[in-house]
Amino acid sequence: MKFPGSVLVSLVLFVAETAAALCLSGAYRAAGDRMWQWLTLLFALLPCALVQLSLVFIHRDVSRDRPLVLLLHLLQLGPLVRCVEVFYIYFHAGRVEEPYVSITKKRQMPKDGYSEEIEKEVGQAEGKLCTHRSAFSRASVIQAFLGSAPQLTLQLYICVLQQEITAARSVFMVLSLLSIVYGALRCNILAIKIKYDDYDVSVKPAAYLCIFMWRSFEIATRVTVLVLFSSVLQIWTLPVVLVNFFGFFFYPWILFWQSKSPFPENIEKALSRVGTTIVLCLLTFLYAGINMFCWSAVQVKLNDPDLINKSQNWYRLTVYYMLRFIENAFLLLMWYIYKTDIYLYVCAPLLVLQLLISYCMAVLFMLVFYQFCHPCKKLFSSSISEGLLSCFKLLCFICKPPKSTILTDKAEVKSPENTDEAWSSSKTLDSQKGNPHPSVSSNA
Repeated sequence: MKFPGSVLVSLVLFVAETAAALCLSGAYRAAGDRMWQWLTLLFALLPCALVQLSLVFIHRDVSRDRPLVLLLHLLQLGPLVRCVEVFYIYFHAGRVEEPYVSITKKRQMPKDGYSEEIEKEVGQAEGKLCTHRSAFSRASVIQAFLGSAPQLTLQLYICVLQQEITAARSVFMVLSLLSIVYGALRCNILAIKIKYDDYDVSVKPAAYLCIFMWRSFEIATRVTVLVLFSSVLQIWTLPVVLVNFFGFFFYPWILFWQSKSPFPENIEKALSRVGTTIVLCLLTFLYAGINMFCWSAVQVKLNDPDLINKSQNWYRLTVYYMLRFIENAFLLLMWYIYKTDIYLYVCAPLLVLQLLISYCMAVLFMLVFYQFCHPCKKLFSSSISEGLLSCFKLLCFICKPPKSTILTDKAEVKSPENTDEAWSSSKTLDSQKGNPHPSVSSNA
């Protein structure tokens, strides 16, 4: 049985970041910065409540007679209880013979074009651990993009305004960045396991390293760009954030309305239509929060029974990174034009170049992951290099003007030349006949 290391990492990051947020909020209160105090508390407690809600929902605690567990969740101690339960199950597994086991069938990765199906016995303890891992993975994603990402942006913004990086704030920002990167990593792994549920997926350390570097460069660059832009053009920060957020929030709903599919009813049997709508809104809310800061490996598809788009769409990936690079470059240009005196001792061109290179490094590690380190790359219908090449060909075809226009332009350009050539040839012919005035003879 696999050691539940992911559960322990999620709990450590959750507890450490919450404790650091409370300490930093107390420091803001002592310094008299009430606004920073309440914003820090808000970005710390809101994801805590959502994490408790997700854990209760996944484990179906409402329909079970567990009042003590529900009380601990209300006291924001749910992850601690779940972690204790996980390790209790792990260390007591195998001591008592289980009354029954379930049999799962998984396919191995294709070798020489052949994929073998393997049956595996899964006991009750292992099944419970799998449920706990899945719940903590989803909780880590919620904590990362609905709490840690806004928190990191806020604290870096405060550092820029105050032109000071304290020890407590720097520790808190490092914890927040680690939490975001870990949440993005878990999001990638979840996407792989959901898309390729029929296969026995094994993620190698090189894949983890590529994802970690990819997400670190991408998220750090994105947060820095947003902070620099908001520090000089505060009035335009809200429109930029709202356009990004609501664009990604309504995108799955627009696709769902265009498909004219029936409303999803199989999410949870105990939920009413209103409850299902709330769950779907929370899902798209999380999807928009992820895409605000980085590419979400999980694509929401509301008309699918699993609510996930399982097809590999290289075109959407290419468009996202191209538009995000253009947006980051535009925001940096606005910062460079309107930068204030607080950046007097900052080499602005060098900083802009570093941030753009960092984003390119993120794209490079992403390409390396999908081309060489993806655990299911053998199942791709086309590699990412082929997919990107076809995307660029399609974009060039769209941007290329139609041939009819080109031929018309060429004809318009060549027509005066042809007229001059015809007139000169007729003049030569008349002169050969001995007529010194071809125009007069023609009129006559």
